[in-house]
Amino acid sequence: MYISPMLLHKSDSAFSNSDFLTELKLDGIRLILSKFNGKVKLYTRHKNEVTAKFNELINIDIPDGTILDGEIIVTDQDGKPDFEAMMERFMSSRSVHPFQYCVFDLLYYKGENMMFKPLYKRKALLEGILPTDDKIVYVQHLGGHGQQYFDLIREQELEGIVLKKMDSKYSPGTRSDQWLKVINYQYTNIWITGLRKNKFGVLLSFEDGSPAGIMEFMKPADRKRLYEEYRKYVRTETEDYIYLDPKLKGIVKYRNLTKKGYLRIPSFEQWIAKSPC
Repeated sequence: MYISPMLLHKSDSAFSNSDFLTELKLDGIRLILSKFNGKVKLYTRHKNEVTAKFNELINIDIPDGTILDGEIIVTDQDGKPDFEAMMERFMSSRSVHPFQYCVFDLLYYKGENMMFKPLYKRKALLEGILPTDDKIVYVQHLGGHGQQYFDLIREQELEGIVLKKMDSKYSPGTRSDQWLKVINYQYTNIWITGLRKNKFGVLLSFEDGSPAGIMEFMKPADRKRLYEEYRKYVRTETEDYIYLDPKLKGIVKYRNLTKKGYLRIPSFEQWIAKSPC
């Protein structure tokens, strides 16, 4: 049985409020686990059934008629979520990367709809029914202390935190301000060194000239300025790209660096003005 997961609104900053529970934001793949009629089925947030990819979970010891919401993660040697390794594991069951299913919500229990109960009650019941298993982890939370926890995860260079209203109901398929994510963005200066032709994409380089990847997120006003100016700096073209001299400079925010050293999910923040001649 599939239930479309409840989604998160963005918050620009962390805050401490005792009406909210604070969780670590896990950098993995959202997964709904359903057990009905003795059969476990696993679904991504887009309703793709992926049970066969995670056979280690099909014998999970939970009551029939139970639906869990959580995140599948793979950790690195320091115990931090590694999204690239998670994608390798997701794409191939032969991958050597061990995974964990980190569970943070209980949607059905023994055939009873739990989504109308407040979050703190769902989590209390959830913690008591999850088996002790190295593949399944209960996602711990704090009452309040969002700002302090965010400061800590910034020091540890983790992805961010989630703030959830402690009495919130579960609203399938909706993006609710009862659940908020605060991302630990990084910022850096970049050169714009090219444009993709077939769909919008901007080639980026770091200040030292090394490639920084492709950026697809740019506000309309900044994109308009880019299209007004880039023709002055065209160096060469191919069938797929227009390459530019490094004359257009800006600041981007991003999640982290990939293993190849590229910016992960960069988005444009602002232009850096040219120095006067």
